[in-house]
Amino acid sequence: MSVKMATSSGRCSVEPPLFGPHSSQDPIKSLYPMVNEEETPLPRCWSSKDKYGFLGLSQNNLRVHYKGLGKNHKDAASVRATNPIPAACGLYYYEVKIVSKGRDGYMGIGLSAQGVNMNRLPGWDKNSFGYHGDDGHSFCSSGTGHAYGPTFTTGDVIGCGINLIDNVCFYTKNGHYLGVAFTDLPPHLYPTVGLQTPGEVVDANFGQAPFVFDIGEMRRELQCRVRTTIQNFPVPDTYGQWQTMLHRMVSTYLVHHGYCATAEAFARSTSQDFDEELTSIKNRQKIQKLVLGGRMGEAIETVQQLYPGLLENNHNLLFMLKVRQFIEMVNGTDTEVRGVSRSPSRPPTHESSPSPCWSNGRTTDPMPELDGSSGSRKMCGGNPAAVERMLAFGREVQHMSQVLRRELGKNDHNKKMLQDAFSLLAYNDPWNSPVGWQLDPLQREPVCQSLNSAILESHQLPRRPPLEICVAHTKQLINLMSRSGLGSCAFASVESILGSQQ
Repeated sequence: MSVKMATSSGRCSVEPPLFGPHSSQDPIKSLYPMVNEEETPLPRCWSSKDKYGFLGLSQNNLRVHYKGLGKNHKDAASVRATNPIPAACGLYYYEVKIVSKGRDGYMGIGLSAQGVNMNRLPGWDKNSFGYHGDDGHSFCSSGTGHAYGPTFTTGDVIGCGINLIDNVCFYTKNGHYLGVAFTDLPPHLYPTVGLQTPGEVVDANFGQAPFVFDIGEMRRELQCRVRTTIQNFPVPDTYGQWQTMLHRMVSTYLVHHGYCATAEAFARSTSQDFDEELTSIKNRQKIQKLVLGGRMGEAIETVQQLYPGLLENNHNLLFMLKVRQFIEMVNGTDTEVRGVSRSPSRPPTHESSPSPCWSNGRTTDPMPELDGSSGSRKMCGGNPAAVERMLAFGREVQHMSQVLRRELGKNDHNKKMLQDAFSLLAYNDPWNSPVGWQLDPLQREPVCQSLNSAILESHQLPRRPPLEICVAHTKQLINLMSRSGLGSCAFASVESILGSQQ
């Protein structure tokens, strides 16, 4: 099999380098970004438990040396890696450097399943596969080898890779591809090495350092192949119905999030009727800006004016908004404390603007009040009247919590939300405290989304746009592919595929 894999499309994007300044801090993880290591950990070193006693490990369990007698094949010994190769790798690869061939160089490099006898070289038993250095033969679940590649000795670097899409194993020597060695491999294989005579020493590289072989090129070719398969998948589009449905999904997404001008422009470009009520969209935009600007009190009042009964009929939503308003009082951004905390001699800089500050489409806080002596931020700008108002409001929210518990029963989520908010008062500098994350403007976004969804639901519109549901379902299907052992999931990232279309 040639390393080059033909594709029918030249539109595949180039991935960032696997090593170097643009790679992540964990180079092994950067090789396999689709692997969820909480479910399927990657092989990172040799196992100190899953090995035969004639082998010793050192150098963070990456070096293997033989310490047996080495008289005959009964003295062979192997070691497996700590974890099997996850299917979500798509293309897995590791390299072994021959530090010393020892007396005879009876070394085997390959793969084996859990439970295979470790008192053997890889390849000799069922579900075991190996490439041996003394004769260059490949061994596929049998004691009889077949001519495959050159022999290897001290100083050589042997690579072993498994293409989990085609289910084949290949080897490299000193950076040169040697071709497919094994096909129709079973799942859940472990990297494995075996030694047999005194003096044999090998070092493994599971991706901690750059490989001698350019595995990145093969990875990009597989990625292009998978993406081409996805892009060319036949989808019947009778009378343009499929395209119309996609256009409608995009349109509802824009309307849902209040992108009024963009929704109108998209409707015109796709010849759709834009029948959404502009007033409703602009009302939701107004509320969103207030929430994202930290002006929760104004946001609550506006909702009550524009959508009477919405909050009164949704007690938990109102409670969440009130708790967020308390947090914004601590932050000094809510209008109630900003009004009382402003010095009479200080000009009304921020209140004069009807909308919050914006930067790159995201709200940003006004410059926080600073204490002149220490330069640190103070609750409510350090104004005693504003602090009193905040504490009084906190008592109101506490009372609301008690009423809700009596009327609706225990709610652990509401309880924790209030406890976290009140915990801010325990610190002189809550912004730099363990609970200071609540003061981050990004925490306003989920509140904004919940409120927006409730408004839409009250108008018999879906709480979540169909486009977001479709993407979520696709991501879940990719996770299911991984659990089912389908290696293509490694190159089916929703984000990367959508990005390649731009």
